[in-house]
Formats: sequence, structure tokens, C-alpha cells
Amino acid sequence: MAQPIEALKNAFRIPELKQRIIFVLIMLAIYRVGAHIPTPGVDGVALAERVREAGGLLGFYDLFSGGAFAQATIFALGIMPYISASIIMQLLTAVVPTLEKLSKEGEEGRKKITEYTRYGTIGLCVVQSIGLAFFLQQQGPEVVPNPGLGFTLMCILSFTTGSAFIMWIGEQISERGIGNGISLIIFISIVSGVPTALRNILRLLNAQQLNVLQVLMLIVVLVLVTAFVVMVTQGQRRIPVQYPRQVKGRRVFSGARNYLPLRVNQAGVIPIIFSTSILMLPNMVVGALNVPALEVFFQDWHNSWVYNLVYVLLIVFFCFFYTAITFNPVEMADNMKKYGGVIMGVRPGKATAEYLQHVMTRITIVGAAFLAGVALLPQLVYNFLNIYDWHIASFFGGTSLLILVGVGLDTVRHIEQHLVMRNYEGFMKGRRMRGRR
Repeated sequence: MAQPIEALKNAFRIPELKQRIIFVLIMLAIYRVGAHIPTPGVDGVALAERVREAGGLLGFYDLFSGGAFAQATIFALGIMPYISASIIMQLLTAVVPTLEKLSKEGEEGRKKITEYTRYGTIGLCVVQSIGLAFFLQQQGPEVVPNPGLGFTLMCILSFTTGSAFIMWIGEQISERGIGNGISLIIFISIVSGVPTALRNILRLLNAQQLNVLQVLMLIVVLVLVTAFVVMVTQGQRRIPVQYPRQVKGRRVFSGARNYLPLRVNQAGVIPIIFSTSILMLPNMVVGALNVPALEVFFQDWHNSWVYNLVYVLLIVFFCFFYTAITFNPVEMADNMKKYGGVIMGVRPGKATAEYLQHVMTRITIVGAAFLAGVALLPQLVYNFLNIYDWHIASFFGGTSLLILVGVGLDTVRHIEQHLVMRNYEGFMKGRRMRGRR
């Protein structure tokens, strides 16, 4: 316990690192303040109650907005439009030759792609703001007392401006702070729900719907699941690559031996996000059609084994799909051949690409099984441990836990790099973090 505390003290002894940490805290505080500024013309209390009862996709969006969506504040859309635009742009970069060429032009090319992502974010914000305005007006006069065109225009202006401001905060944190700004915004949004989850646990204890033994069981499960997620998130298959000897002047340097790290969870949290969004689409369509029989059917379907089976199959599909988009074995093999790198026992060129593809496929099977298991954990906690509170169950797996672990490890790694560069002891005493090797 003393090691992390000492590392934090060392972080504040470095002026530059201290300024970066303080800047991040100030930006995140501004974000949390904005998440409580109400949108004109909306009764946030009445809306929050309906979102809590509905759950599903609405609860999923509310998780990423830190509770702003449930109260329809100016940050109701959160950072999701920017994430969606970034994912779309990343997929287009892999299939559109012009964008692929632009991504390989160095810093200028990346700036251009970032600019396109910003335009796409604003476009998505406008579309989603219109949809959210219609959704709010459908909730009746209790939520929106004065519906109409004026209210719709106000929603477009408020929500789009709010999301653009969040995007700016994220970029400023990435440039002047520590870690990835967008990830930290999602991180703080999820963490902001911890007090509510703790309050719900105390409420269930007082109502005798939970006992002390169940709470202790929840704590043990949470610790074990978090440790397992950390282990798999940092897990990688390291393929040894041998480079030839180099002659510089009269000196001969022996061939270097490096490692090509292949992550177990190459796709990250993207497959769960995509799968959840697709499975929630029928609910949105049925809600718009206003057919009571279909609404009852889909409510029961969410608790069935068929739903969980389709959920797992979608996660596996998107895991392989996203890995295929982001991992290019042919390009890796060509780069290794260009610099003389050889995988021991494998011929350069096509054979190397086939070998990398074979290894990555086997790793992706493990990663997909891991993601599917983590995604189903909240449902298992919800049903089998009799924790009938989704706000509590969501922290035991799924998107929230993966993001918390991933962003936490990445931020600690960035701070440790600053400490080690200035000869301070980092968080990991006696060894380096695996991500820094």
C-alpha cells in the first residue's frame, strides 16, 4: 500500500507532471458540472424516473453520459457521438483507399482524419438531437410541458453544443494532460455512478432484500472478476523476431531480437458496444410502433436464453470482424521483410503473413470467449445472486468494468513513464509494467 502512495507523492514533486494532473482534474470537474445543467423545457426528475424503469438501451446511454441522459441535461448525448464517428472513420480508413493513404502520411494525415471525425461528430449530434427531442416529446406533458418546433430547435442547439464541448475537453486533456482524454471522460462518467450503486446497496440492506453474506459475496466476486479482467487485458502473445547483423563503418552490430506482441483482447470493448446497440434496436422500433403485444414479447425476450445466445454470437462475430479490420498480417509481414526481420522457423513474405493470421485467429477465439463471459456477468449477478438492481449489477462486468480497467491501466502507465524518466520509483516496484516492455 505504501508503494502507490509514495508514487503519487513523487508525481506531485515533478512540476510538469503535477500541472498535467491538476489540469486533468479541473477539466473533469468542468465536465461533471456541465452534466447537471438542465436543458430548457424538460422536467429532468420525471424523465429520470422513466429512464430508470425502462433500462435497456436508455440505461446503456445513461451509463456513458454519467447520468446526464436520464435528466436530459446539455451533456445528454455525452461523448457517444464522437466515439461512433471515430469508429466509423476507423472502419472507413480500412476500406477506403484514399483515407488509408491519408492515414499513412504522418502527422498531417492524422490531423486531416481527426478533422473529418469532428465533422462526423457534429452531424451525428444533430441527427441524434432530433431523435432525442422527439423521444422527449413522446413522454407526455409531464416531461415536456411545451412541445413543438421551438423545443426541437432548442434541443438541437443544446445537445450538439454540449457534445462539441465535451469533445473539446477530451482533446485538451489528451494534449495537455495525462492519458487519453476521451477515455478519461467515459471513465469518470462510469465512476460517477458508484455512489448511486452504494446507496442502492444500503437501501436493499435496510429493506432486508440483501443480507451481509450476500454483500460479502458481491465484494469477493467483484475483486476476482476485476483481477481476471486485468490479467486478460494485459495478456499478449509475444512472437520472437530476429533481425540481421548490421555493419556501420568498421563496426559490426549483432542481430537484434525483438518481440511482436499480439494482444489477447485485440478488439477491446467495441464488440460489446456494437452487440448491445444491435440487440436494443428492436425495442426502439417496437416503442415507436406502440404495439403492446410486441412490447411484452421483447421484455420477456431480454430475460430468455435465446437473447443471451444471440448476444454471445454477436460478440464473437464483431470480435473477429473488428480484429480483421485493425490487424493486417500482410502489412506486418511486408514491413518485417523490408527491414530483414524473420520469425524463427517461418519463411519471410506470404508464409509469415499466414503464420501471423493463424496465431491471431487462435488468440481471437480466446479473446472472444473472454468478452462473451464478461458481458454476461452482469446478467448472471442480476438473476442468480438476486441483485435486482441493474445499477449495481453493471459494475460486475460488461462494458463498464472493461473500460474502468483499461483506462485505469493506461493512465497509470502514462504517469509511471513520467516518473521513470526522472528516476523516480513508479507504481510497479521491482518490475516494469508489461505495456512498457
